[in-house]
Amino acid sequence: MMSTTAYQVTVTGELNPGVTRESAVEAFAKLFKVAPETAEQIFSRAPMVVKKGLDESTADKIQMALSRIGVQSQVGMSEASSPAPVAEEELKPGNEITRPVPPPLEPVPQPAPPGTVEPEATIDQGEEQPGFKFKIEGRPDFAFLTVKVPGGKTLRVEASAMATMDTNMVMKTKAKGGLGRFLTSESIFINEFTAQNGPGEIGIAPASPGDLAHVFLRGETIFLQNSAFVASDMGVTVETKWQGLTKGFFSGESLFLIRCSGDGDLWFNTYGGMIMLDVDGDYVVDTGNIVAFTEGLEYSITKVGGYKSLFFSGEGFVCRFSGKGKVWIQTRSVQAFTGWVYPFRPVQNKG
Repeated sequence: MMSTTAYQVTVTGELNPGVTRESAVEAFAKLFKVAPETAEQIFSRAPMVVKKGLDESTADKIQMALSRIGVQSQVGMSEASSPAPVAEEELKPGNEITRPVPPPLEPVPQPAPPGTVEPEATIDQGEEQPGFKFKIEGRPDFAFLTVKVPGGKTLRVEASAMATMDTNMVMKTKAKGGLGRFLTSESIFINEFTAQNGPGEIGIAPASPGDLAHVFLRGETIFLQNSAFVASDMGVTVETKWQGLTKGFFSGESLFLIRCSGDGDLWFNTYGGMIMLDVDGDYVVDTGNIVAFTEGLEYSITKVGGYKSLFFSGEGFVCRFSGKGKVWIQTRSVQAFTGWVYPFRPVQNKG
């Protein structure tokens, strides 16, 4: 009797000679149609399975496509996708067949040629990866997060963000953030979802239309704009941080930031698409486009030009970062959008 053999493709984290990490991450993101920060996380956590449940021909094509952009990978045999017995020895998980990585066709990354099979946008997490297993769909415009919660574990979720959940998920509402969240018009409550009587699954839909990012904290700290928090592991401490009157008032943004620190998963969202920037030195970002930044970066609020530019250029205050770290920005600004919509508002004729 015959059985269908399934294969998987694993990114090893190694690059072909002459290929830089930055160019490989950019080419990988375009090939798999994922956000650059997602591609960066995959390389940081490699080896990592990026596609499984494939036939041998498709797995070979994906491996070749990865080789063309300078990324080394392995094709391995996974569990048989058909439960029917085989003529000789039944395949078992872990009986992987590793093949040598083919040599690069070009020393620099190039887009896949016409006819090459492009992998789907969904990335399959390897079982060895830390934290909750999750999937982000609908990005970058209307990202939707699905998290698998092990039995007995709890996930902290922003109020009103739960869209779907298993019946064994139990919700408790707790007050968090106090006066800081109240003054920023955010809900002072955060919901905690616990999987009882076995593992569960929850679907999370952020309020604003845009992208979602995931970071696994290992004792680090990330600061979020007041409306960016979506969900986190209970090992992550979420609290409000006073920016001070000068930074908060003159930036035109909230007087408070959300400080997330500790160990575990953290998800946050944007209005529009999301781009992660590596800052080493000084960098300027409009205050309305900041989503998050890592601890260690100093920032100050200044004018982008003189007072004439401030009032007539259409540009306002900017945030000047200095130091070394990461900044996440959103490709759209709520304030800019409301300003664009304002002339089209319906006006009642008083005559």
